[in-house]
Amino acid sequence: MKNLYFLVIAALLFPACNNPHKSLKDPEAMIDTADLAGYIKVLSSDEFEGRAPSSPGEQKTITYLTDQFKKFGLQPGNGDSYLQEVPLVGIAASPDMSLVVKADNGENSYTYGEQFIAASPLDKEEVDLNSSDIVFVGYGIVAPEYNRNDYAGLDVKGKTVLMLVNDPGYTTKDSSYFMGNAMTYYGRWTYKYEEAGRQGAAAAIIIHQTGAAGYPWSVVKNSWSGPQFYQAGRDASVLCPVQGWITEDVARQWFSEAGMDMAKVMKEATAPDFKPLPMNMKASLTLHNTVKHSVSHNVMAAIPGKTNPDETIIYTAHWDHLGRDTTLKGDQIYNGALDNASGVAGLLELAEAFKAAGQPQRTVLFIAVTGEEQGLLGSAYYADHPVYPIEKTVANINMDALDIYGPMKDITDIGYGKSTLDQYLEKAAKAQSRYIRPDQSPEKGFYYRSDHFSFAKKGVPSLYTGSGIDHESKGEEWTRKQQEKYTAEKYHKPADEYSPDWDLTGAVKDLKLLYTVGHELANNTDWPVWNEGVSFKKIRDKSSSER
Repeated sequence: MKNLYFLVIAALLFPACNNPHKSLKDPEAMIDTADLAGYIKVLSSDEFEGRAPSSPGEQKTITYLTDQFKKFGLQPGNGDSYLQEVPLVGIAASPDMSLVVKADNGENSYTYGEQFIAASPLDKEEVDLNSSDIVFVGYGIVAPEYNRNDYAGLDVKGKTVLMLVNDPGYTTKDSSYFMGNAMTYYGRWTYKYEEAGRQGAAAAIIIHQTGAAGYPWSVVKNSWSGPQFYQAGRDASVLCPVQGWITEDVARQWFSEAGMDMAKVMKEATAPDFKPLPMNMKASLTLHNTVKHSVSHNVMAAIPGKTNPDETIIYTAHWDHLGRDTTLKGDQIYNGALDNASGVAGLLELAEAFKAAGQPQRTVLFIAVTGEEQGLLGSAYYADHPVYPIEKTVANINMDALDIYGPMKDITDIGYGKSTLDQYLEKAAKAQSRYIRPDQSPEKGFYYRSDHFSFAKKGVPSLYTGSGIDHESKGEEWTRKQQEKYTAEKYHKPADEYSPDWDLTGAVKDLKLLYTVGHELANNTDWPVWNEGVSFKKIRDKSSSER
């Protein structure tokens, strides 16, 4: 990218707002394409070095965001500070490693990055996997409500569990089993590693498939290379020591050498009575880690409520991205312009608009969270250490990658049907002559992949919208092609850079819609609720009694 040094310095020293209409203090008019683009350009510039947690790029990012909140006149969101410390441990595995697998017919060695990825959450400089028996455990799920236990009758201590990504519903498309094509949390890689740890496995390896995962192998490679961040102070006894992925081609080879037909085994794995399959193979791997303890930060700003200041509406967007990879040739910076400089830029625009609207009845809190790309670390930390009581948090509204393709007739409600927040969104959309569209790719599990999920797990009704696809002039097919092209060519790659060709008018419409939802919640006494049958409802119902 073009060097933006002077732009960055200017943005740090002077308000980003330079549009005459903003002096009119019309709250929704405060949200516009010019300032939105300006924020994105700064945050995704090379000077911010890809915004990795606990890096020089973080310091520039949190300073910039803090300065913007101050200029808008928002109060510190954490007592007298705009920052909340998030203790982290960064563990970087040396790429100079090989995965060795022994079978009856010989031994094979696999190449890091191209054929497998591995890391360890343990705070150790060396982690060994030595001749560990490989067992195929289907989807690696223990779900009593679905009468499923992929570990039934199996002691996996010291063993390597091999599993499929997603959950059985993705393969069967049977809506009566799990949620059909819509991924449940059991399908997420985070759950699978957590369950493998609870079961005592020495290693957990997920078979990557682009369709089932929702992204190509390059995303796995780029996301898992370099330092992996974890919350400091975790209980190591329940962590799976080695966590990794293999390509579908490698998996096919393993099944073949084990005398199994991969397609047949995958089909059998969907059945509720599936039993684990020993593969008569052993895996060996040594991880040499560089361990670094650090502190990252959530950036928080608040507009205190007038009548119910202890009741809170929280807007979130993650400021972090993947940083810099010095092993790459050419461009080494993951600028993360769409993911998620755009969302944080939207957060700033909303903060300015709310400030212009005057003091709300309830407190509105804006949190730019850290560590989303590493497993929702910043939002999870806030949810575990809330500044405002979770039981009195009315709702969370989350933004992750805004619309860069222009105005849409629709807006995607990811998680549609889960809570009464849908009604607020539908009302706001109708006022814009737009309509709500449920998630069109539920198999990708987007509801479990961004920061709202940290709040949902605590029982807080959470709204997460995605860009629509019904473009006002170019239609759906055009938009789908643009989104697919971004995923294939730019998602979690250095190519995710700001472009003057972006049409941010759609993003502005979406932000105004989210402003309307939050503004209504901030100025009434309603408490959104989870719908019947949603697992978060029991948690919320319990916390409601504590208000």
